[in-house]
Amino acid sequence: MQKGKACRSCRKIIEESNTDKCPNCGNNAFTTFWRGYVVVINPENSELAKKMGISAAGKYALHISRWMRLRFP
Repeated sequence: MQKGKACRSCRKIIEESNTDKCPNCGNNAFTTFWRGYVVVINPENSELAKKMGISAAGKYALHISRWMRLRFP
């Protein structure tokens, strides 16, 4: 079972549930509907990181669902 939520903008997986903003890009849109992940350790030397547009080390979702969960206050 997957843990955490993925940022809809940069795909970084955040495992803390009390986070309101992505520490990587500052976006506040997250989803729990993601599949697969890649761990990037050295983005400067990673071909996969370059193809995915990743510039910071971390855990990133490979697929994010297009379905968007609406958030009500």
